[in-house]
Amino acid sequence: MKKILITGGAGFIGSHLCKRLLDEGNDVICMDNYFTGDKENVLPLRVNPHFELLRHDVIQPYLAEVDEIYNLACPASPIHYQFDPIKTVNTSVMGAINALTLASKISAKVMQSSTSEVYGDPMINPQVESYWGNVNPIGVRSCYDEGKRCAETLFMDYHRQQKTRIKIIRIFNTYGPNMLPNDGRVISNFIVQALQNQDITIYGNGQQTRSFQYVTDLVEAMVRMMQTSDDMIGPINIGNPCEFTIEALAEIIIKKTKSKSKIIYKPLPMDDPKCRQPDITKAKAVLGWEPKVSLDEGLDYTIDYFRKYLMK
Repeated sequence: MKKILITGGAGFIGSHLCKRLLDEGNDVICMDNYFTGDKENVLPLRVNPHFELLRHDVIQPYLAEVDEIYNLACPASPIHYQFDPIKTVNTSVMGAINALTLASKISAKVMQSSTSEVYGDPMINPQVESYWGNVNPIGVRSCYDEGKRCAETLFMDYHRQQKTRIKIIRIFNTYGPNMLPNDGRVISNFIVQALQNQDITIYGNGQQTRSFQYVTDLVEAMVRMMQTSDDMIGPINIGNPCEFTIEALAEIIIKKTKSKSKIIYKPLPMDDPKCRQPDITKAKAVLGWEPKVSLDEGLDYTIDYFRKYLMK
């Protein structure tokens, strides 16, 4: 049994990770300030005596005796991270510093949940870990993109200077149950609009591409990465390399939900990337991992979740 701290643990990804680690017999401390996390996501876990729920903002220092730290705390959808961009940068940067300070003090492993957004609007496709990216440092998305890039810098500098035991993963588009219906991400947007027979909104011409991984695949990769030896620090891309256009995704969801929705087109937001596809060669080699859940199967689970959510 290990004692594990998950910052942002009541969020979409964090709640699934909490459940997985509890199911494996660990003690889990779930920390969240509930800006985008939802207590409802982890309420079923509170009956487990090995689960602890802590309301705390990672911008403030904290102390806990743990073996591992998963640093997930940060709003991840454009609607939420652009709502208070200064807060977003602080969460990424100060959250990383506080997680690293704690890990250094108690000799714990600490994982940074970074993002494919560190690649910006990429000039190469698929994106490999050695690519430095094409990021606008002063745009509306920069609070998130540059905040996450700075967090990676901090993790590497703590590792080199303090010998902190770190892991860095770069998460590509992920979906599944416990997503917020109003988070502005493309899959949740399309499903909610389709289930309510509203117009499905595509920004741009719909030919921009994304790759979508189901949340359980991501959690499996995170656990495997944390279990690697201390000399395996990353960064490692975690995502599904199967690429779809946004327009094709909308059509699939309309068909699956038997919706009467029509597709409408609006101008593309500033700095919205034209493509996003991970090269997962490193994840396959180092973790023995690749995604198992197809988009077709994962969408069925997610549509079922949102159908029940909207009925409530």
